[in-house]
Amino acid sequence: MITLYHCDAARSFRPLWMLEEMGLAYELKMLPFPPRVFAKEYLALNPLGTIPFMVDGETKMTESSGICHYLGVKYGPTPLMVGPEDPAYGAFLNWMYFSDATLTFPQTLVLRYTQLEPEERRNPQVATDYAKWFLGRLRAVEAATANAETLCAGRFTAADIVIGYALRLASNIGLAKDFGPNVAAYWARLQQRDGFKRAVAAEQKAGAEQNVAARVRA
Repeated sequence: MITLYHCDAARSFRPLWMLEEMGLAYELKMLPFPPRVFAKEYLALNPLGTIPFMVDGETKMTESSGICHYLGVKYGPTPLMVGPEDPAYGAFLNWMYFSDATLTFPQTLVLRYTQLEPEERRNPQVATDYAKWFLGRLRAVEAATANAETLCAGRFTAADIVIGYALRLASNIGLAKDFGPNVAAYWARLQQRDGFKRAVAAEQKAGAEQNVAARVRA
């Protein structure tokens, strides 16, 4: 059984969504955010103290987009993946890496300096600067969705899952109001997917059952 350690609305939502889209069996373990502060026993499992943490037999992984890639290859074949024989393979991989390295990174600084730091350490200038960074990088998604329903390969793939989470995070921290029209429409489409809705429902159900409160959102 795959076990996924998850915090409400955290980047571990990427593999949760992937699991739901693939229809795989899994156990969802909810943790308070950030777990390295509020669930110190978790450090014995994942010394980084980060989310996600996935355990699949002897395999242990901490990188959200990498876990999605792993699931697609290990438990495929699935149309969520794009193979090297496909002309869109390079674009697919680029979106997979772009999702965290380019999009989510500046968002974490916005979140930190507007919500997570103590009041006296919050920094509106840092938050504003990195919000602009994120929105500037989001131009790639705006361009890619100008004439397409999805990012690559002419269908919904894991690339849409990993980029879609960045849009969910942006919505949660108050940046969705600055989405371009193509990104806004794309994000609306993603939220209508049954897999997305199931992942949100699973997150809420597990949080309630395990008595882990949802995060306060912007």
